Amino acid sequence: MDITVHPAKRVTGHIELPGDKSISHRLALLGAISTGKTTVENFASSQDCHSTLDCLKTLGIDIEKLERNRIVIHGKGLDGLAPPLLTLDACNSGSTIRMLSGILAGQQFQSTISGDDSLRQRPMKRVIIPLQQMGAIIQARLGDFPPLTIKGTNLKPIRYTLPVASAQVKSAILLAGLYAEGSTTIVEPVPTRNHTELALGGFGGHVSVEGNSVTISGRQKLHGIHTRVPGDISSAAFFLAGAALLGDSEVRMEGVGLNAGRRGILDLMRKMGASIEIGNERIHGGEPVADLCAKTSELMGGKISGDQIPRIIDEIPILAVLGTQTINGIEIRDASELRVKESDRIRGIVDNLRNMGAAVEEYPDGLAVSGQQSLKGTRITTRGDHRIAMAFAIAALLARGETVIQEAECAAVSFPGFFEILQRLIVR
Repeated sequence: MDITVHPAKRVTGHIELPGDKSISHRLALLGAISTGKTTVENFASSQDCHSTLDCLKTLGIDIEKLERNRIVIHGKGLDGLAPPLLTLDACNSGSTIRMLSGILAGQQFQSTISGDDSLRQRPMKRVIIPLQQMGAIIQARLGDFPPLTIKGTNLKPIRYTLPVASAQVKSAILLAGLYAEGSTTIVEPVPTRNHTELALGGFGGHVSVEGNSVTISGRQKLHGIHTRVPGDISSAAFFLAGAALLGDSEVRMEGVGLNAGRRGILDLMRKMGASIEIGNERIHGGEPVADLCAKTSELMGGKISGDQIPRIIDEIPILAVLGTQTINGIEIRDASELRVKESDRIRGIVDNLRNMGAAVEEYPDGLAVSGQQSLKGTRITTRGDHRIAMAFAIAALLARGETVIQEAECAAVSFPGFFEILQRLIVR
């Protein structure tokens, strides 16, 4: 489905954000292997998170989907999953296939997990290698790509240094570590988002963190909880950018998750000069939460690289769009991970910005966009990538003439209703 977006004078209003996708995945997985009932309020409405729920159902977990994005998971403990009669379908969700693989590695049965055409092209060796070191038997297409056939076993603990910072791989090893006899330690090159560690604590588990090392003891018993998912900061990023770039704008969002590993977009935009007020800070389920108010601003731009990248990896498409309107432009390096997301995001960003008339330089690990550029309406090729679709919908508000977003329905992977909410905020 294509959607046509016209230029706007400003955006203004109040938004209720969907539940954080990263947190929702983890709560669902931990709820399934806990004992007793877990109730989750504001569970993410994204297709990705419902892929996780569908996989858990195929593994014998009873899940109730109630009104207002509330779910109830009837957990069966560490060893309560049932052998699946069908291939587990992660659809487009890299989070689902990577993190669930950690749990499947500790089961006493064989399972196969796959996904759509896009997911089957995404490399999995970084999660396969540590799980094999723990004793799991895993077969993959060409040794790297889905489908993954996992023969679970009695896992052994390991000490593993991640070659590349990845919260998903760290989480897969932590979840597998629950099934190992002894303590498993993961060493990160730089700290990544700690949603799994926080969630484990909420379910009664214990994780120790020392510097860049995270350690978990095996065979811990987890217990069901009642919790609420914060609003997704990655979804908020599109509206923060829109409010900053369009004149006389003001957008308010309540209950946004501000986890230290995720708030990089907020800190970076404020450092560049964005007017974003943070209020009513509090803690929900171990996660920091606050209300945000973004207003029109003049942004300086700058270089983003190194340790900054893991904290803003999902927001790079909208940061590139934002860079075209800054005073000094934006340069992004050390982000080669973007080449193997839902699409080659670096190429997608570069091609679409150039089609809008922007000057962009492409690097193997990033890109650079000049500032103070004028954009023109065009046809945006999303390649089915939800973050490309939403980032260029914001770009379209700044452009001359109409812009057509191809395959705009892919936004539902992380943010169902994005275009409807955007339309309500627009003033022309």
